[in-house]
Parts: sequence; C-alpha cells; structure tokens
Amino acid sequence: MTITIAIAVSVLASVIANIALPSMAHELNATPAESIWVVNAYQLAVTVTLLPLAALGDIIGYRLVYNWGLVVFTLASLVCGLADSLPMLVVARVLQGFGSAGIMSVNTALVRFIFPRELLGRGIGTIALVVATCSAAGPSIAAVILAVASWHWLFFINIPFGILASWLALRSLPDTPKSGHTFDLISAGLNAATFGLLLIGLDGIGDGQGRPWVAMELLGGVVAGVVFIRRQNRMAEPMLPVDLFRKPIFALSVATSVCSYSAQTIAFLALPFYFALAGGMSQSRIGLLITPWPAVVVIVAPIAGRLSDKYPAGLLGGLGLAVLTVGLLLMLALPPDPPFIDVVWRMMICGIGFGFFQSPNNRALISSAPRSRSGVASGVLSTARLTGQTIGGVAVAVIFALTHGDTAHGDIASGVWIALAAGAAFSGFACVISFLRLTQPEAL
Repeated sequence: MTITIAIAVSVLASVIANIALPSMAHELNATPAESIWVVNAYQLAVTVTLLPLAALGDIIGYRLVYNWGLVVFTLASLVCGLADSLPMLVVARVLQGFGSAGIMSVNTALVRFIFPRELLGRGIGTIALVVATCSAAGPSIAAVILAVASWHWLFFINIPFGILASWLALRSLPDTPKSGHTFDLISAGLNAATFGLLLIGLDGIGDGQGRPWVAMELLGGVVAGVVFIRRQNRMAEPMLPVDLFRKPIFALSVATSVCSYSAQTIAFLALPFYFALAGGMSQSRIGLLITPWPAVVVIVAPIAGRLSDKYPAGLLGGLGLAVLTVGLLLMLALPPDPPFIDVVWRMMICGIGFGFFQSPNNRALISSAPRSRSGVASGVLSTARLTGQTIGGVAVAVIFALTHGDTAHGDIASGVWIALAAGAAFSGFACVISFLRLTQPEAL
C-alpha cells in the first residue's frame, strides 16, 4: 500500500502541474518560457539523482532512502504550494524532484524484497498499473482541482497522502541487506554532469536554443560520461552498473525500455497535433481520444505481470511491442477527420501492446541483477524510462522544426506523419531487441 501511494503521488507530480502552467505564469508574473522551468526543474532533479540514490539504497538500505524520499517530497510539496514567486517555486520543484527520485530509485528493489520470486511479476505489474492509471488520470485530476481551487492545491493535495505513505512505510517496509561499501561522491558528481548536460542539451535542440550552446552542453555531457564510465569500470560496485550491462539480458532489457518509451512519448506528443490539425478537434475531445491507450494499459499490465512469472520476458515483450508497432502503423492509416471509434480501437491496440511489454520487461531487468544490487538495477530502470521519454520528446521537436509545421488540408500534417513513423520504427526496433532475449538465460 505505501509503495502504491508514493508512486501515485510522484507520478502525478510529474504530470499534474503541466495543465496549470498558464495560470502559474500569470500569477507569478513570469513568461511562458520561464514557467516551463516548473516542469523542467522537476524532471532534471529526478534524472540526475536517480542512480546516486539507488546506489545509496544498496549501501544504507532501501527502506531508509525511500522514507527520506517521502519526507522530502512531502515537505517540498508544502513549499511548492506556499510559493509566491517563480524562483521559489522552481527551487521547491527541484527539492520535490529529489524526494521523488528517492521514491522511484528504490521502489522496484523494495518490491523484489516484498514479493516472493514466483510472484515478482505480479508485484511489478501492480506498480505498472498504478503508473498507467495516474498518467491517464493526471490531467483530469488537475482539471477538477483547478475548477474549485487555485494551482497551489495541486501541490497541497500531496501532503496528506505523503504523510499516510510515510506512516505506512515506517510500519510495514522490510529491512534489506546493506552492501557496506562507501558512497562515491565523485561518481555522483559525474553522473549529475553527464545526465544533466545531456538532458539540457537535448531539450535545447527542441527549444531552438543556439547551436553553439547546444553543442557545448552535449559535448560536456559526453566528456563527463566517458570519464564517469571509465571510473565505474575500476570500481567493485559501481554507481552506474557497467558490470551488469555486460549481462546480455540486462543490457537488452534496458535498450528495449529506452526504445519503447521513446515510441510512446512520440505518439503522445504527435497525436494531439494530428487530431487538432487534421480533425479540428477540441482539447476535451483530444483528451478523450488519448485516454484509451493508458486505460487499456491499466487492464493489461497486471495480466502481463502474472504471465511474466511463467513465460520469458523476451517473448511477452516482443509480442507486445509487435502489437504496439502495428497499432502505430494503423494510426498512420487514419483517414482525414476520422470517426471517434476509428481512433479508439487503434489506440486500444497500442495500449494492449505497450501494457504487454512493460511488466515483463521490468521484471526481467530487476531479476537479472543480484539481490544485493537491486537498488542500482531499480535506478537504471527508472533512468531508462526517463531517457526514452526525453529522446521521444526531442525527436518530435526536431521533426516538427524540420518540417516547419507543413500541413495539407484534409490530410495529416507531414511532421506528425513522420513523427508517428519514427515512433513505429522505435517500437519495431524494440520488438527485435526483445526477441533477442530469447537466446539468453532468464531468471523466472
């Protein structure tokens, strides 16, 4: 219960503020571009601290990192709600991101110690269900709150749930083995520089940032990454588990995750433009058309989780990603101004495919690591998801920039069509990678 509550509020925190950005910008006297940092600050804080906090969980115990993550997240939510200026809100969102990273970095590791091996897939499927449900319901929850209260309550609402989850965590979460090795501050700094500079540089491509700045940020991230990896290769228990990446099943599961989340993000960003440009649909109708995908994931993910306790992730994930690829190709074949049901059944196919991939893939990734390294494996799992989402977002921004938003009356915008084709390509590539895991031994 404590894990599902904490995951729910951390996922909602990443999506619930988006819908309120215009009102935040107006009230805090900020420009729209400046208000984007309310979202970016949270994402950046989560990304650069996931692996260090996961490694810290291996050292001092997952329960302690998780509990402190909940405390920081809850207190930061209070500060976010009290913020009366954009700088104060951005700083509070950074702190909220740190707390969320504490929750996300070790949640799958804790699930591994809560559920017996034969039920691990079921436990991971439950987490996938919560993530999908909150992702789907986030905009609607935000709309309901904003209809009766100010944007501050988007953050205040986290407080009672954070307190409840903390109380349950103290009473119920198990103690886990501790590795005993020391925390490497230099590796943590290199990790932050690598992922931070790469993320800022990739966002800069989509935001139209000057090429020299983007080039320096990306180059700095690559250089820091090379130094980071070389340092990890010399360590017995590295923060970035380069030794685990030498296991084909682990490396292939990470690659599958990155590519599949790239495909999903491309679709979720590009499809609203299709519906608005080609179909002239309202925002509320667009929201209804997007909903079938995550709604079906809510149903399919737990089923796939149970099946993953019996069947290989390479098979289940490969079949699911094949279905997702077909679904995205069917979206490309939509007629101009499509009937509602034509969109819904295609979106449901995409949701079935993504739901069948998610739980088995997560189970394969976490179970391929030794139990004593569950923390870093959990951190890699979350980092792979964020990396895929970032790549997908950049891909859409770059494609739209190159096509200059060209449209043809009664037909899909060329940029949207190319983006969806790219999403299908990512999904198809992930499908191939997933099937490659069938040649590797897997812990069932």
